[in-house]
Amino acid sequence: MDRRIIKTRQAIMEAFVGLMEEQSFEKITIHAIADRANVNRGTVYLHFTDKYDLLDQCIETYLQLLYESCMPDGDPSKVAAKALLLRTFEFLERHASIYSTLMTSKGIPAFRKRMIAMMERGIEEHIKSCGLSPGINREILVQFLAAAVSGLVEWWIVQSMPYTPKEMVEQLMLILERNLILPEQA
Repeated sequence: MDRRIIKTRQAIMEAFVGLMEEQSFEKITIHAIADRANVNRGTVYLHFTDKYDLLDQCIETYLQLLYESCMPDGDPSKVAAKALLLRTFEFLERHASIYSTLMTSKGIPAFRKRMIAMMERGIEEHIKSCGLSPGINREILVQFLAAAVSGLVEWWIVQSMPYTPKEMVEQLMLILERNLILPEQA
């Protein structure tokens, strides 16, 4: 894709997220997005059908960035859960304003739902590669961990990140190790 197209799409998405920080999704107009991105309305419509399409593509783009930045290159089973979690918290800290807005905007629960689904897939892959303690139902464990981690991430962001990513991961791992008896590799 042409660099100018990429830059324009990025500017539109950043303008959109910036507006969501200030007002509800329902009140945001294509005109306001275009003004903020310093493009004309027609340019916005060249890239996105409407603001709902923009929201959908924005969520997909930012989740993909999160996934790509946090997952290791190559075989994920060779990376400990602690390292994956640390990468995730550090990435979120570096991009706090965007993810804070997407995660906490009242009118758009879609981001949180898709983030949880992405976490479920990642946790499922990690459990498959590391094994499961006897007696623990895989499906229940995946749901529990995805809900717990996403809730913790959301709390951490809403509270303006009162602890460092390292402290968050250390506490989370301590809780998991003491209460779930995770496999040695975790």
